[in-house]
Amino acid sequence: MHSPPSCILGVDLGSKRIGLAVSDREARIAFPAGVLERRGPAKDMARLRAIVAERGICEIVVGLPIHMNGRRGPEALAAGEFARRLSEATGLTVALQDERWTSREAERALREMGHRREPKPGRVDEMAATLILSTYLERRQRELPAREPSDENTQQ
Repeated sequence: MHSPPSCILGVDLGSKRIGLAVSDREARIAFPAGVLERRGPAKDMARLRAIVAERGICEIVVGLPIHMNGRRGPEALAAGEFARRLSEATGLTVALQDERWTSREAERALREMGHRREPKPGRVDEMAATLILSTYLERRQRELPAREPSDENTQQ
């Protein structure tokens, strides 16, 4: 019998805040997990390392802000560099996930959930991280080959 996979951390990198989301242990559902106010590269990495250790994270996905025409601007380069440093700091695989439209989708989702027109600072970042992670989890599920049931899980 093997242990279930650890959670995956979703990150929405902003200039003022870092939105966070985590998956369930089966890596199927994304949940909002808070916001970190940016405090500088070293402090941000230290806080993210602590979250990784505290939650038993085994993989991280960072939103990649690509322009609608597919071009990668300075924000995408910064996200790629952040992901590289985060991988070095945690020793984990850090994937990049296209995040086009996530902030607008996050604002729409918050409005649909009954939040006021201008959500509290950080709520959009947290919801955007949740959407980034959710998209990543869905993509992973589509790419995984179907598995045969193991002998230990089949009853005779």
